[in-house]
Amino acid sequence: MKRLNHFFAECTKIVDRQLDALIPSEQTEPSNLHGAIRWSVFAGGKRLRPALLFAVGQTFGAAEKDLGRAAAAIEMIHAYSLIHDDLPAMDDDDLRRGRQTCHVKFGEATAILAGDALQTLAFQTIAEDENLTAKIRVRVVSEIARAAGTPSGMVAGQQLDLEAEGVKISIEDLERIHQNKTGAMISVSAKTGAIIAAADETEIKLISAYAANLGLLFQITDDLLDATQTTEVLGKTAGKDARAEKATYVSLYGLIEARRLAENTHAAVRGELKKIKRETFLLGEIADFILRRKK
Repeated sequence: MKRLNHFFAECTKIVDRQLDALIPSEQTEPSNLHGAIRWSVFAGGKRLRPALLFAVGQTFGAAEKDLGRAAAAIEMIHAYSLIHDDLPAMDDDDLRRGRQTCHVKFGEATAILAGDALQTLAFQTIAEDENLTAKIRVRVVSEIARAAGTPSGMVAGQQLDLEAEGVKISIEDLERIHQNKTGAMISVSAKTGAIIAAADETEIKLISAYAANLGLLFQITDDLLDATQTTEVLGKTAGKDARAEKATYVSLYGLIEARRLAENTHAAVRGELKKIKRETFLLGEIADFILRRKK
């Protein structure tokens, strides 16, 4: 795990340098908007999705210089989704990563615009990445747009999640929500790393299967943490899922069965890695980290 922590730290440094260069300073007009963007993007966190992109890219032989901008773009999409997820019309949260959410600090209208700006800047970042061929840029833009949007992406998942509040749904419906809302962006992070590394289509399918299970594992553990940890530990409001009557793996399975499902899903992730004829130690460590994370 020491190696993984070092890897996360190095990825964060690279991605933060990219983000700092790509996002206008707070002194650039409109300064309040750029302040809101930077407040949200530089709020901390392990940069898991960019780190996954780096890990997969390196697994298949990509150079670090070819991965940085795409990793920053993925983080921009993630940050935009969190800004909008916290809005009063969505989850209505006032705490994210241990501090005020964007709309609480900067106002709801500015928060909406900050999310909008991050989404568009993400695609501009990839489109203008001269380290990548035009063919790869177009494919990466297409894959991320599909994962972030509808009908089987993050936005669709958020809509389904909102519609499921206070409603009894099936396990299949819950899986569909989280395959879209959480899993799609985790999956595309891994897939993007493989595409940039020029992995063949068989390898891309294998890494996609790994990432799909990894996304499921992440969501199960997220539901478990919301039900068992404190606000102070999580850095966001604990127990909101239950109060909002959200459909979660804990609400449908119970704590014991949800923990068992997490263990089984972790085993499935490890099983997918065995099919990849590359050195996958780091990818396995990421799965172990997600299973055991505390926040």
